[in-house]
Amino acid sequence: MPIKVVVSGTGKMGRQTLAAVCAEPDLKPVGVLSHRATEEYLPLPDGSDLVPFGADPAGLFTRTRPDVVVDFTNADHTPSVAREALEAGARLVIGTSGLSEAFLNELNRECRERKLGAVVASNFALGAVVMAHLSKIAARFFDHAEIIEMHHESKVDSPSGTALATARRMAEGREGRFQRPPAQRETLEGTRGGAVDGVTIHSVRLPGLVAHQEVIFGGLGETLTIRHDSSSREAFMPGVILAIKDVMERQDGVHGLERLVGLE
Repeated sequence: MPIKVVVSGTGKMGRQTLAAVCAEPDLKPVGVLSHRATEEYLPLPDGSDLVPFGADPAGLFTRTRPDVVVDFTNADHTPSVAREALEAGARLVIGTSGLSEAFLNELNRECRERKLGAVVASNFALGAVVMAHLSKIAARFFDHAEIIEMHHESKVDSPSGTALATARRMAEGREGRFQRPPAQRETLEGTRGGAVDGVTIHSVRLPGLVAHQEVIFGGLGETLTIRHDSSSREAFMPGVILAIKDVMERQDGVHGLERLVGLE
């Protein structure tokens, strides 16, 4: 039997996810959730069918009985979607940025109690997962590191969840914090960026970008740069499909794709 999937969100990532689910023979899109829903049904991207389209999570999940809910919305909307999905017995794949630690901790608790899986990831591009893993390995060899993350102009959070997660993984890979020399004189406030465990993070927001990140390590007479580029949102779909299939076998919450691909 195919895995029944509801896609939550009709933005760029939501639309791309719906198309990817349609293309998988062992997945079946059964509904789309959006607070902008004004019609009862929505045509699928491949034109093969119509699926229920609604703004009320509880009502849509009762109507469609999904196995998995994939959510790419926003940090204000995701908690209510997650709550209603778990209440309906559905597993979760979440790619929303800027989620609070309190919500993530509560989600983990709910998943364990209900024995329902959830995969939450800041980035579903498999290359980005490898980038973070390699950065963690490199972290023990260098005392200085900075991250430059670059995204499209409409990204709501800064820095990106990927940059934050990468910096934290780098900190796990070494003993002690990275060294971060203070600015002797800052003639324009904020130009040195923010920091996580001594890793300086700079955010760029420009039209024409999708998702890009450079991790730069500095040592005596050398630098090491690890870079990942997503030139289209198609880059995230293999990771999303992997998470949908993997979460069916889980009874707890997982943060990041590292465990799914054998890097943790």
